[in-house]
Amino acid sequence: MSEQPILTAFRVQAKACESLGSPFMARLCLLLAENFPAEGAVWRHIANWPGDVSPYGESVPLRLTGALHALVLSDRLPALRSVYPPNDQSIRDDRLLDAVLGAVEQEEEFVLQFLKNAPQTNEVKRAGILFPGFQYIAEQTNLVDFTTSELGASAGLNLFWDKFRYNLKGTLWGSEQAPVLQEPEWKGSVPAMLPLRVLERAGCDLNPLDIDQADECLRLLSYIWADQPDRIAKTRSAIDFAKTQPERVIKQSAIKWLAGRLAQQGENRVHVVYHTIAWQYFTKADQVAGERLMQEAGQLARIDSPLAWLRLEADGETPGAALSVTLWPGGETKMLARADFHGRWINWLI
Repeated sequence: MSEQPILTAFRVQAKACESLGSPFMARLCLLLAENFPAEGAVWRHIANWPGDVSPYGESVPLRLTGALHALVLSDRLPALRSVYPPNDQSIRDDRLLDAVLGAVEQEEEFVLQFLKNAPQTNEVKRAGILFPGFQYIAEQTNLVDFTTSELGASAGLNLFWDKFRYNLKGTLWGSEQAPVLQEPEWKGSVPAMLPLRVLERAGCDLNPLDIDQADECLRLLSYIWADQPDRIAKTRSAIDFAKTQPERVIKQSAIKWLAGRLAQQGENRVHVVYHTIAWQYFTKADQVAGERLMQEAGQLARIDSPLAWLRLEADGETPGAALSVTLWPGGETKMLARADFHGRWINWLI
């Protein structure tokens, strides 16, 4: 293929990074778009990528920048680390570009191997968006006990959303000793802060990252943008905590796993199926099958054993993504909020 699609992909990614509060990543992606090398195994491989290179396809710019960040985090190349945050970002573009090109040349095989895998994150700050959704579900059902099932759970960090501490517009919930503090910028009224309990939790993913493996933890951290230290710190803390817990993400297709989970409905608790920025990656057939499974299970839900479907997903509208919930019995769907993809802010609508 010609270089034009990949250059466009880097420019589109630069705009996305800028809008999501990452000026360093925006600068890096734009530099690569404007100075894309003609030679070298990595650059030829990218220029001749067989699939969709765009951020909406196989996200090749994020694969490459993830490889670079992994080299920084593992401290393999001091010259590259010196031009990355938190170091002084007033350095000239040519110095940054030289360091990046030199790193790719020196670690060619590492980068080529890294490019084989799609970007995978486990955005812990999205728990700050899910949390008020769980509170809304509890308030509507008059039940504070939950069974939870997460689709597309990645490394499983957000399985433990109830173990975090939350500050919503000055209203606090959770232990002061919690491993992660969530305090998104909040707009709107604050939902009730009920004493929620997760009695049983599980998650699945087609390709879960194993937090017990150092290289997979490195991969998870590498896709977080280098100039967003709060995201990195929260993810590190969540990883450390998750390692102390018995639950691990099951490697299985979401629809097959969901069918089994929906057959396990307990009394006097809400079963909440949830996911964040995952549904768009399901095939159309799986989306249809998933909706059918939820509807069928919803028909069997009772007042003392309700079912909820909580999701934060892009819906084609702006700003951000939509936090929505469907509750059974009844099957009513309500949009609860619009929120930042990385959990920086929430506009609560209820």
